[in-house]
Amino acid sequence: MSIQFAPDEAEIERRVEALLFAAAGPLSAADIARRLPEGADVGRAIASLRVRYEGRGVELECVAERWRFRTAPDLSFMMTEEREEPRRLSKAALETLAIIAYHQPVTRAEIESVRGVSISKGTLDLLLEMGFVRLRGRRRTPGRPVTYATADRFLEHFGLASLYDLPGAAEMKAAGLLDLSLPTGFEVPDPSRAGADDEDPIEDGDAPEFAQDFVGD
Repeated sequence: MSIQFAPDEAEIERRVEALLFAAAGPLSAADIARRLPEGADVGRAIASLRVRYEGRGVELECVAERWRFRTAPDLSFMMTEEREEPRRLSKAALETLAIIAYHQPVTRAEIESVRGVSISKGTLDLLLEMGFVRLRGRRRTPGRPVTYATADRFLEHFGLASLYDLPGAAEMKAAGLLDLSLPTGFEVPDPSRAGADDEDPIEDGDAPEFAQDFVGD
């Protein structure tokens, strides 16, 4: 009978490296652990890989509390010819996205209150279609308005590990999250708002057609 030995730290690190390179998208520590022998120290392997790839052509980064390899930021200019031109957000869409990120969960009426102007139907439609924004719940107030929050795609696109890594107002403009003057009443990030308990979650079949909700708010 052959005896099987548990993989050592170097082998665990090697397997984690392979998983991250082969994955179609970012993986959480739990996703990685499910593919490794029981008791494998995923955290140590990730920490070791981050050190090993620091300053190289590809680096290991955390986005939305998940891990992925990406091209080093200073070399991203080399990839422009290989990539499809991304859709550009209008100033209104960037402003709306920033307000949702910093005020979530937030209703359409609350977004309009911060911006000082009405939101066109197409603005929220586009953000939902691109996966930056999601329907979060229904506020426990008259009319039961839908609330909006950012989705993981938002964190991935802007390279944020979590909402706690949202930049300050000046940094936000420099990072491209906002390309115009800040609206009156804009606040610094407060991720604790994301845990608001004054709403009910959106359930399957409950999400309204956007046009109906747009009028119904």
